[in-house]
Amino acid sequence: MQLNASVSAVVTGGASGLGAATARRLAASGVKVALFDLNVELGETLAREIGGVFCRVDVTSDDSVQAGFAKARAANGQERILINCAGTGNAVKTASRDRKTGDIRHFPIASFEKIIQINLLGTFRCTALAAAGMLSLPPDDDDGERGVIINTASVAAQDGQIGQAAYAASKAAVVGMTLPIARDLMNEGVRVNTIMPGIFDTPLLQGAPELVRTALAASVPFPKRLGRAGEFAALAESMITNGYFNGESVRLDGAIRMAPQ
Repeated sequence: MQLNASVSAVVTGGASGLGAATARRLAASGVKVALFDLNVELGETLAREIGGVFCRVDVTSDDSVQAGFAKARAANGQERILINCAGTGNAVKTASRDRKTGDIRHFPIASFEKIIQINLLGTFRCTALAAAGMLSLPPDDDDGERGVIINTASVAAQDGQIGQAAYAASKAAVVGMTLPIARDLMNEGVRVNTIMPGIFDTPLLQGAPELVRTALAASVPFPKRLGRAGEFAALAESMITNGYFNGESVRLDGAIRMAPQ
């Protein structure tokens, strides 16, 4: 797919981090970008910066997502690109013992469900609605391509750490549904891929103590640093512009393999 002013995109979780970097990169190529996020202040600021549109969207709500797509399409037209970056995580053991009191507790099921709702169902909800819209578009090249969807998983999909049962399960499920969705849409000209980032210098890590950041960077085989959001955006762009890139889940991690903790 060619990136230009005739193309529109939706980026979920687009107000910060990996989503914001990808939104900026697409906008720099002339693409009309709509940002889905819950953070109104950051989202509206970035939308003004890139000449895009901000939509306050909760990806766990059908009504909110539908309203977001309606607003984005009214402003920019039917999107040909969807980048799913909205997500969250936590760290809770399946069952554990308090070393001081001896009390035993387990992972709160409601917390597990929340992670699945955002990371997995939120991704699928946006994917299904975007794909349905893309099917209404005419093909934009000789291959018959109508659109591209890129999901964000994590290296935790393959080597989740202690306390990451919910997070790893949600991200593994995103990887697991990538090929089936690509096959669902293969006769309609919509490609689907997933990026599995390693340890990236996102707002979450930017607030961590410098000793922690240094130790994390040192754990990466090469290069020994945290990933840059722009590197994620560059891979997303390659997945969009390379028409033979389909049905793949790709690690972007400096060759790291996560230890138990």
